[in-house]
Amino acid sequence: MTPQERQIVDLTAKLLASIAAADWKAYAELCDESLTCFEPEGKGHLIEGLPFHKYYFDLGAAKSPPQNTIGSPHVRFLGENAAVISYTRLTQKLNAEGAPMTALAEETRVWEKKGAAWKHVHFHRSFPS
Repeated sequence: MTPQERQIVDLTAKLLASIAAADWKAYAELCDESLTCFEPEGKGHLIEGLPFHKYYFDLGAAKSPPQNTIGSPHVRFLGENAAVISYTRLTQKLNAEGAPMTALAEETRVWEKKGAAWKHVHFHRSFPS
């Protein structure tokens, strides 16, 4: 993995950590205000902007925050200022009964370099059947 690819993987890990910790400030700093996505919570609709996501952060962090693992990351650069990362996300957490469980999601995230900083601008998350 090149240093540039590692940077995108590390930024994605930082983003997932901010989600697990319900750290809105860190999440918003990594994301562009015009973030778009397709995710199960959107029920098939394209979600635009950050307010939809803030709702979930406002619910607070779980008593036992989940742990995320990025499996088989694949990074593709679309020029100097854009990168796409695709990976399998394993989320370890406690279920309603307090027993450990692992959830699997397939994710693709798009990062755009704006000035000196990379910003998360789009993602697609799905759960395999």
